[in-house]
Amino acid sequence: MERQRMITQMREKGKTPENQLRNEEILSLQEKDFRLSMLKMMQDVGNKLEAKMDNLQETLTKEIQDIKLKQEEMQNTITEIKNSLEAANSRIQEAEERISEVEDRLEEIMDAEQKREKRLNTNEESLRELWDNVKRTNIHIIGVPEGEEREKRTEKIFQEIIAENFPNMGKEPLTQIQEAQRVPYKINPRRNTPRHILIKLTKIKDKEKILKAAREKKQVTYKGTPIRLSADFSAETLQARREWHDILNVMKGKNLQPRILYPARLSFRFEGEIKTFTEKQTLREFSNTKPVLQQILKELL
Repeated sequence: MERQRMITQMREKGKTPENQLRNEEILSLQEKDFRLSMLKMMQDVGNKLEAKMDNLQETLTKEIQDIKLKQEEMQNTITEIKNSLEAANSRIQEAEERISEVEDRLEEIMDAEQKREKRLNTNEESLRELWDNVKRTNIHIIGVPEGEEREKRTEKIFQEIIAENFPNMGKEPLTQIQEAQRVPYKINPRRNTPRHILIKLTKIKDKEKILKAAREKKQVTYKGTPIRLSADFSAETLQARREWHDILNVMKGKNLQPRILYPARLSFRFEGEIKTFTEKQTLREFSNTKPVLQQILKELL
């Protein structure tokens, strides 16, 4: 009890005005240090932030410069590509113009070639017709044995053929014979068949009358031996007529009454009408519309 009272008295003694002033000074000093410490801390934070901002700004500036540099490079690349495309387009346009020129030139050449070929065909046709006209009164006698003309003149052989095969015609005055000979003039030892006898008459109507009678008789003979009488044509006309040979024989077997008209036209009777063709292509197109005729000619066209 006494002890507690002494402690209380001592505490009250410590509350003197001097002690209170000292405590206030201590508190005042502590607050000032705190403020200085806080200010220093804030300055440090500010400096660090400023340093970071400077670094950030420097980084951004560098990145912006890099971006600008890359943009410039991209722009240069785009410009180069654009220039390359323009150059390529220019070359393509130039190539197209050259191709167009070549095509025009080629068309001109083809047109000129077609005209030249047409003129050539016309000239060949004219020459063929001229040569055929020279031969229009000629008759070829095929199959008369070699040496017959040694015993008698070639004209005599022709007269005997007329008398043997066309007795009624033989009673009429025979047309004048301008020329009668073997053709070719020289014998080819490689040929086993006799040379043809060429008879040149003065009138074409006499030649046509004799050939018509030979077609009607179908079998012409000389001393009982089968021979043939045919018109004389140029080599070109003969070749064109030979092109119809196989078709002609097949049609004869089918009784279509085929004939080769001048210069090389195929004529035959079909479905009650006379049909005439100058080319196999047109005959093929026609036969495609006629199953019966197509069947007859299936292996020939």
